[in-house]
Amino acid sequence: MVSGDRVAVAVRDGVADVRLNRPEKLNALDVPLFRALVATADALAADGSVRTVVLSGEGRGFCAGLDFAAFQAMSGDSAGSDVREELGRRLPGRSTNLAQQAVQGWAELPVPSIAAVHGVALGGGLQLALGADLRLVAPDAQLSVLEVRWGLVPDMTGTWVLPRLVGPDVAKELTWTGRMVGGEEAVRLGLATRVADDPRAAALELAARIAAASPEAVRAAKALLDRSTSGADRAGHYLAESAAMGALIGSPNQVEAVRAFFEKRPPSFGDAAPGS
Repeated sequence: MVSGDRVAVAVRDGVADVRLNRPEKLNALDVPLFRALVATADALAADGSVRTVVLSGEGRGFCAGLDFAAFQAMSGDSAGSDVREELGRRLPGRSTNLAQQAVQGWAELPVPSIAAVHGVALGGGLQLALGADLRLVAPDAQLSVLEVRWGLVPDMTGTWVLPRLVGPDVAKELTWTGRMVGGEEAVRLGLATRVADDPRAAALELAARIAAASPEAVRAAKALLDRSTSGADRAGHYLAESAAMGALIGSPNQVEAVRAFFEKRPPSFGDAAPGS
């Protein structure tokens, strides 16, 4: 499992606890952190024992956005040309660049991902949280689509994801103003799933509950729910839904779920089958 000085990862009982690990910089995004996020998501996606992922930040905040040194590179300084090129270069075999994939990787995971947001989630930090399936936020968290301050746009998948969560008008208002949004308002707007006094503890508790369910059923449900919001046609979606159900019925973990319920005991599920 990928774990290093930028991202710390611990997997226990099917729950991957992933933490941004630059607390002295409020977990600001630099090139090594972008690389580590992509590598970590890829490694977790390939690990059949992982059933849920929690993404949080060490220290006083979730993520303050792009590192100040990287901002300086955006100013046109020739010394920053390598940084600009690496962040914007399309990754082999993908439609995303490095910065986009650092966010998209959490959406692409075959298992549920939960962002636990405390302190600040600004600019790229907010976009990173939006890459997760669910977001639990502290009441006093501060979220902002901050790119307009720097003469930029939210280009880490933000312009695609944001209007789908909050609606096009609210997305425009947040993007054009860069105003701060607290935890309670974030839930009302659709930026966050719910408020929690201790988001990481609440996210780990929720992740453990999800991880206790049949892994193929959870993965199939995520794939179908994501498909339903992707613009797929309804008839085709119903066929996909039927195919997923056909694959689940009679499978070992599905049989175990039924037996455990009637035998009044906790189920004992095996890892997800490859490609499920």
